[in-house]
Amino acid sequence: MRAAAEIVEGRGARFIEAPFTGSKAAAGKGELVYYIGGNEAAWREARPILEASSKEIIEIGEIGQATAIKIATNMVTAASVQATAEALALVQALGVPLGKFVEAMQVNASYSTTLAMKMPKMIQRDFEPHFSVKHMLKDVQIANQLGLSHYLDFGVTAAACDRLVEQIQWGHGDDDYSAVARKYLSQIASAGSEGAETEEADVRTTAEAIVGGVESFVGSDSTTSGQTQSRPTRAPDSDEAKEATALRRGFLTQLLRRWRQLLKRPVSSKEV
Repeated sequence: MRAAAEIVEGRGARFIEAPFTGSKAAAGKGELVYYIGGNEAAWREARPILEASSKEIIEIGEIGQATAIKIATNMVTAASVQATAEALALVQALGVPLGKFVEAMQVNASYSTTLAMKMPKMIQRDFEPHFSVKHMLKDVQIANQLGLSHYLDFGVTAAACDRLVEQIQWGHGDDDYSAVARKYLSQIASAGSEGAETEEADVRTTAEAIVGGVESFVGSDSTTSGQTQSRPTRAPDSDEAKEATALRRGFLTQLLRRWRQLLKRPVSSKEV
């Protein structure tokens, strides 16, 4: 950003940076929020133009600092939506209606305007773009790069970045960034998500096969002397047995999913 300012000012013009927050709908209603960095004279000249599409303008400081604020706020936004997708998956897996989670969040201190907009659409698997996967990915990648350059370990941002990359790999880069929920709520039918659902089904099928093989092996109970040692067993259709099998299957599904992600991830020259 500073390099761009130097080029513009070197030609006799004035430069301000004005990243903003707000969706397409907010822009149409004149409800964007701008973060401003730059020369005071340039800012005064540009203000009437920015006011036409905004509800608030926040002066940040020097060139570069406004962009830093924009990147930092998007780190929180991406992480919030990622955490919500995971929370929805947990609630659904435990058999609790998703609407009850929404109801609980609405009176929770963590509730935000972002969640108010995104949660219903995530549940409905409505990923019409307001801020796309590819654009959010750009910002979190910049955040990660800046963090590395300052020796900061951004674990949450890195995880959010991985899920956005996954959506790009599945061909959903133009969807809204809340599409990260697709990974976790794949059993809810939706048009246009066949690729993701097929991959999730493949992972679950593989996990079930592994669980079955492990249980078959463990069930043999052979001793080192070659003699069979009997032991009490649960009825195969008991609630306890079903719960234990479901837990093992879920754990193996997570391992297999991470393994597949590693296979897809390009290997950098530093890792060779």
